[in-house]
Amino acid sequence: MTGGGLLVAGTTSDAGKSVVTAGICRWLVRQGVKVAPFKAQNMSLNSFVTREGAEIGRAQAMQAQACRVEPTALMNPVLLKPGGEQSSQVVLLGKPVGELSARGYHGGRQQRLLGTVLDCLAELRGTYDAVICEGAGSPAEINLRRTDIVNMGIARNAGLPVLVVGDIDRGGVFASFFGTVALLSPEDQAHIAGFLVNKFRGDVSLLEPGLDMLHGLTGRRTYGVLPFRHGLGIDEEDGLRVSLRGTVRESNVSPPVGEDVMRVAVCAIPLMSNFTDVDALAAEPGVVVRFVDRPEELADADLVVVPGTRGTVRALEWLRERGLADALRARAAQHRPVLGICGGFQVLGEHIEDDVESRRGHVEGLGILPVRVRFAREKTLTRPEGEALGEHVTGYEIHHGVADVHGGDPFLDGCRVGQTWGTHWHGSLESDGFRRAFLREVAAAAGRRFVPAADTSFAALREEQLDRLGDLIEEHADTDALWRLIESGAPQGLPFIPPGAPA
Repeated sequence: MTGGGLLVAGTTSDAGKSVVTAGICRWLVRQGVKVAPFKAQNMSLNSFVTREGAEIGRAQAMQAQACRVEPTALMNPVLLKPGGEQSSQVVLLGKPVGELSARGYHGGRQQRLLGTVLDCLAELRGTYDAVICEGAGSPAEINLRRTDIVNMGIARNAGLPVLVVGDIDRGGVFASFFGTVALLSPEDQAHIAGFLVNKFRGDVSLLEPGLDMLHGLTGRRTYGVLPFRHGLGIDEEDGLRVSLRGTVRESNVSPPVGEDVMRVAVCAIPLMSNFTDVDALAAEPGVVVRFVDRPEELADADLVVVPGTRGTVRALEWLRERGLADALRARAAQHRPVLGICGGFQVLGEHIEDDVESRRGHVEGLGILPVRVRFAREKTLTRPEGEALGEHVTGYEIHHGVADVHGGDPFLDGCRVGQTWGTHWHGSLESDGFRRAFLREVAAAAGRRFVPAADTSFAALREEQLDRLGDLIEEHADTDALWRLIESGAPQGLPFIPPGAPA
C-alpha cells in the first residue's frame, strides 16, 4: 500500500517551503500519522550526517525531527554543494560522486537521476502513512522544466498534489500565484491544488476578497493564511541565517544571567557551510552573535568563530584580502578566544595540500595552530562523540581535509593552543554541558562576568520551535482540506489557465 503525499512548492526561493513542510510534518505526527519529509534535490552548503554516514541537507534533517523520525539519505537523494559560481559537488544518496557545472548537470545528468529519486520516494511512501515533499525554487522555471526532478517533474511522475506557498511580505503574491499556474502546461496545472499565503501581517478580512478573486480566476482555493512570526525558520539552505531565531540581526537576545553579555563575531567567509553551528550560542541568554567581514569588527568580540566552508583556500585568500588574517593572528598572540570549525579549523593551521577542492597544491595557512592539512578525495562523513572540558560531546564531520595535529592540547580530535581552539566537529556546541563549560572558559579569558544559563536546553528549544510551526498549520490552515489532499490527491476537474507553458 502506498502512503499519501503532498508537494509543497513556492512562488520563489525562500517563500517558506521548508518551514511550511516542517509545520505540516509536525501537525501530522501530533495527529498520530507516521510521516516523513522528502526533497528530491537540494542545493545547499548547510548539510548534516545521518547515522549511516550519509550527507543530506540540514533542512531535511530538521524536517525529520519534526516528524520524530531518524533522517536518512532517502529523504534527500540529491544534494548539490556549490563550489563557485559555475560548479557544484553532486552528492548522491549521501555520498559525493563528482563535480559538475550547472550546464553539465541540467544538460542531462539531472534527468538521469529521476529514476533514483522516484525509487527513494516510493520506498518512503511504502513505509510511511504520508510523505511531505518540498520543492525547490519555483515550479514555473520554464527554462528548466524539461529536466526538472524536484518540482512538477516529481509531482507528475509520483501523482502528487501541489500546494504553492507565497510570501506576501514581499508583495505581489496574487500575481505570483496566478503567474505560477499560468506558466505551467495543462498536465502540470492539473496537479496544482491551491495556495498557502505565508508571512501575512494585519487583518485577514482585508485579504479575503483577493483570495476569493484568485479562486475565481484560477479555480483553486487558498488552504490557509499563516501570520508573520519572527524566528520560525528551521535550518536554512543558505544565507546568513541562524535558524533558531530567524536571522541573527533580528534575534532578541535574552538578558544575561551574569553581569555581562558575551559578544560573538562570526567571520562571514566565502562558501560558508554549516553556519548553524552558532545557533546554540545564539540560544544562550546574554550571547550576542553577529556576522562580520572587517577586522575592526573583531575588536570588541569576546569570541571569534571561523566557521566551515566549501572553499578552504578561497576562504584563506578572503581573510588575507580583508585584513582579517592579521587580526586573527593578533588575537591569538594576545590569548583572546578564537574557535575554528572544520574549514575554519583548517585555515588556522600551518599549511594545506589541496589537489581536490581548489587544486591549488601547497598553500600556507595562518600558522596559529600546529596542524597540517591534506585534502583526500574520499570525504569524511561521521558522527563522533567524546569528551572535552569534562563534558560529553557529540557532533558530526563533513570534510575532505585530513588534519595532522602535531602539538597543542587535544580538543575534539583537533587541538587547542592558548585560547585558540580548532576542531572538525560540527554541532558540538549543541551539547549543553560542553557549551556551558566552553563559554565559561571564553568568559574567563575575555575578562567578562558572563555566566551561562544553567537550564538552557538546545534540544528542547528546537522542539518548542517545531511545535510552534505545527501550531501555525493547525491554527491557520484548513487542516481537514490538507489531509484530503494528502490522502486523495488534487481535486478533479481543475481548470486550465492560459497561456500555459511555452512550446
